[in-house]
Amino acid sequence: MGKVLVVYFSAQGHTKRVAEMIAGELGADIFEIQPSEPYYDEDLDWTDNGSRVVREHSNEAEREMELVQLRPDNWAEYDTIILGYPIWWGIAAWPVDAFLRGNDFTNKIVIPFATSHSSPLGDSDRLLAAKASGMREWREGIRFSQDAGEDVVKAWLGELGLVSSEE
Repeated sequence: MGKVLVVYFSAQGHTKRVAEMIAGELGADIFEIQPSEPYYDEDLDWTDNGSRVVREHSNEAEREMELVQLRPDNWAEYDTIILGYPIWWGIAAWPVDAFLRGNDFTNKIVIPFATSHSSPLGDSDRLLAAKASGMREWREGIRFSQDAGEDVVKAWLGELGLVSSEE
């Protein structure tokens, strides 16, 4: 699979924790997708009709955002991208869209994973695949519980053939 980069967006730290486990297990580089306007706790309150995520959910035009850094350093060196995101309203958190649209995935393998307390993966990975230009392969994604342990993450990496199951 060549050189691996773990890319993730995490609003509350759950996806970051899993991404760091994956990167640590693989000895891979890691890149955080960061909106130029960060999300704060009050922005993420999906029960408040006036919160940022509710407004963005209701109006797709508000989901368009700039990122602190659009392209990871040495992007061309990576062959495999492991892409992590939380699930918001059954889809990937929208900062991931900006990352996908802003990068060329020609000849790259993309392997998505999501974190969620209760939402299933749904169509989130399929919808993201349509936004990644030129990729060599998009693998089926997996959804981890927000409190997934290292054993679950390592088992998934073993299923992908990225780590030995005998370790």
